[in-house]
Amino acid sequence: MQPFVPSDQNMREFSLRAVLIGLVMAVVLGSANAYLGLKAGMTIAATYPAAVIGMALIKLMKGTILEENMARTVGSIGESVAAGAIFTIPAFVISGIWPKFFTAGNYVTSSLIMFGGGVLGIMFVALLRRVMVEDAELPYPESVAAAEIHKAGARGGSGTKFLFGAMGLGALIQALVQVQLFATTWEKFAAFKTTAITLTANWKAKVMGGMLLSSPGISPAYMGVGYIIGPKLGALNFSGGIIAWGLLVPIISYFLAPGVLPENAPQGDWIALSYSVWKFIVRPIAIGGMLVGAGFTLFKMRKSLATGLTRSVSDVKKAASGDHVVDRVNKDLPFTYVVGGILFAAAVTFFVTWQIFQVGAMTSFVAALVMIILGFFFAAISGYLVGIMGSSNNPISGLTLTALVVTALVMVVLGVKGQEGVAAVLGVAAIVCVSAAVAGEMLQDLKAGHILGGTPWRMEMGDLLGVALASIVLFIPLMVLHEGDITAQGTKRIAELTAQQVQLVTAPDGQTYTLDQVKQLPADQKKAVLALDAGFGSKQLAAPQAGLMALLSRGIVEGKMAWPLIIVGMMMGLAFILMQVKSPMLVSVGMYLPLETTFAIFLGGLIKGAVEMFGAKRGLNEAQKVRVENNGVLLAAGLIAGEALVGLVFASFAFFEVKYHLTKFIWGVDKTGVTNAPGAFWISLLILLAIAVYLVKVPLDNAGEADEPAPPSANF
Repeated sequence: MQPFVPSDQNMREFSLRAVLIGLVMAVVLGSANAYLGLKAGMTIAATYPAAVIGMALIKLMKGTILEENMARTVGSIGESVAAGAIFTIPAFVISGIWPKFFTAGNYVTSSLIMFGGGVLGIMFVALLRRVMVEDAELPYPESVAAAEIHKAGARGGSGTKFLFGAMGLGALIQALVQVQLFATTWEKFAAFKTTAITLTANWKAKVMGGMLLSSPGISPAYMGVGYIIGPKLGALNFSGGIIAWGLLVPIISYFLAPGVLPENAPQGDWIALSYSVWKFIVRPIAIGGMLVGAGFTLFKMRKSLATGLTRSVSDVKKAASGDHVVDRVNKDLPFTYVVGGILFAAAVTFFVTWQIFQVGAMTSFVAALVMIILGFFFAAISGYLVGIMGSSNNPISGLTLTALVVTALVMVVLGVKGQEGVAAVLGVAAIVCVSAAVAGEMLQDLKAGHILGGTPWRMEMGDLLGVALASIVLFIPLMVLHEGDITAQGTKRIAELTAQQVQLVTAPDGQTYTLDQVKQLPADQKKAVLALDAGFGSKQLAAPQAGLMALLSRGIVEGKMAWPLIIVGMMMGLAFILMQVKSPMLVSVGMYLPLETTFAIFLGGLIKGAVEMFGAKRGLNEAQKVRVENNGVLLAAGLIAGEALVGLVFASFAFFEVKYHLTKFIWGVDKTGVTNAPGAFWISLLILLAIAVYLVKVPLDNAGEADEPAPPSANF
């Protein structure tokens, strides 16, 4: 594939303005995603907002497309550092290791974890880049979409029209979702009635279980991703969702329900039970499947990985001898720098576990070794998943949970126990988590840069700067969110106690405080004294992944882990391999993701299949098929970018506490945008239909004449 900017063309790229714009976006996008992740356990992919914002600003300055590529690369890395941080760092508070969150020591520890993990991810990507970005089997849907944003902006004309028209549609739909004009999904528990014998020998129809039915989520972005990856991969991912919600959850609920729910339990209780079964039983099984799938994926890639590593070493030797000059578009960071970066990350892990968490020197050395092995393992897997589905659907929390389980086992074998053992497990898992998140996001950007003609080593240097700044800054929004919530809930509780004329408050340790004294206490101490449900792990800042990691680390280190679930998942993954399932990893990921997500991606894949079918029926020639393909990719990219940008705007509203009116015109819509009333979902179905018609009709109507020459294909 010929890059958009040829290798022999030297264009302004690593400029001060491009890097500065990227650094500002890294902090802003990272902070907004930290808020979303703590509230809802999810983040917004920053590639598209960074691409559009960077393109607009660089164009105002008369910059180049490679400067736009650099700004996007640096700007999007903050989101991946934030994802790694929010999935792990709050676990130190939830597990009780950090009674007080904001201290100088905790700030240094968090920054070291984020920076060490980020450097590790970048170094491993420098080794894996050629293997991953040149793999023809990896479509990199979001990379293609990001590259098309830049290319359409550079070309102008009809491509820009398709792209920005779709962006407007995606933005409009997401804005209507945010103000809750209609429900984002429909769900209903379909109860099964079976005949049972009562104690009086009477036959009686009784609800014994059922199945939670759900619609695809109203998400232009997910449908756009599904359109780009196509029907086959979309169906494979959705099959995991069917296994989870159509098989495992109903079966497990059937046996659990009699012991936890009354005979005439309302539908809400059955829905809650189904989600609990999925979260605490099916997801761990999926993690076991992902663990086996990860190993199988690396096994299949063994020759390519070995070739890539050998080639990297060979290129360094040839460059040192002066016998070989690597093309600009294939030049990564020097191999010696890569080795130095990996050793630096290992030293950070050793220092954190030995000096900060007070684990023995030998155990800390083993922890650093485990971190390097897992870091490489999950960097490769994260890149593979991003190549298949994009970073928006990269199950970083699942990879981190797997890393946590392995690390905890090693610590148990080494005899580490108590708070120190839990802290060491969380520390290593946190570094691996940040590494995997950064590796996935960076490979996505490097693939986009590969398409555009960016210089890899410059992009890698830019990401090092972005990781460094994000690591220094991102602790601050975490602290603001944690302590701000405690302060708000504390003020509310003190007002209630004042209205009740309560003068003194007794803390759990027996010490007594006046209300005026309570007001002056530090946030974490105020939370303990007033027994507040606030801060990390509370209803307001649930941090679900961090809570689960805190639970797992304590459970394993203290010998309370339910291993059968992980083992069952591993057996399931082995069965997928024996059945010759194309991607056991992708099926397990489908089990781990919410059904509405995989359903929406699958729907997008079906739409792509419909376009191909209608194109064949119309007898389109190869040139027309290429134009249909290109137009469809532009539309899908626009839908993804539009939703991401508007999601970012509303995340900023929430972060800065900007109030906006929530419109509720449709019956049955609650604060989560979920409805159980079938009649309330009809507008949502119309939205889905409109997106489908748009993605089918516009590309086919603009196929062009049969005698027109074919443009370059957007199908990379």
